[in-house]
Amino acid sequence: MAEFFSTNLKYLREKRGLSQNKLAEKIGVNQTTIARWEDDNRIPTIDNAVDVASALNVPLTALIGKDLRFDNGEIIDVNSDIVKIPVYGTIKAGTPIESQTDIIDYVDIPRSWTKGGKEFYALKVSGDSMFPKYQDEDIVIFEKNDDATMYNGKDCAVMINGTESTFKKVLINDQGIILQAYNMAYGIQMFSKEDVINKPIKIVGIACEKRTKID
Repeated sequence: MAEFFSTNLKYLREKRGLSQNKLAEKIGVNQTTIARWEDDNRIPTIDNAVDVASALNVPLTALIGKDLRFDNGEIIDVNSDIVKIPVYGTIKAGTPIESQTDIIDYVDIPRSWTKGGKEFYALKVSGDSMFPKYQDEDIVIFEKNDDATMYNGKDCAVMINGTESTFKKVLINDQGIILQAYNMAYGIQMFSKEDVINKPIKIVGIACEKRTKID
């Protein structure tokens, strides 16, 4: 149990935005206990582990059975160099990537990609707005990243106003953000700096690889 529990506990607690004190309150222990668990100085009882899994909304088998830092998809062999990530048919508006349920498949990526806590997911392209660079039904792999210094000029998954998700090339200028299709039949979308903040416009992934089926 100790092999993965300590690492997963700290990783998931921070990912959920919980302090050690807040998690301790949720499961009925003190902050020192959480700190000791994370430092691998103390192994929890099964009952405690069950409470932690419930508080962090993760299966107990995953919490104690694999390294979750390297897996945002389904269970993987911890000795493998391959990680499986989910493929979504769409990004459901208003729902964080890690909470999406519209999983239609899984694809493999090198485990090395996930070093440093990087997380990935994939989308199945629908439509021709990004043609000819991307074909209908291509699988595009995205890195979860909302750093403007990284996504300017890149092809990104974008959430608009919490209600609309789209896949476009993102360009940043002094006025705001432009979302541009590769297919010239589609117009561009322009958003001011105020729009970016108030709507908001949120980048939920940067395209890093596409996979096209060969018929």
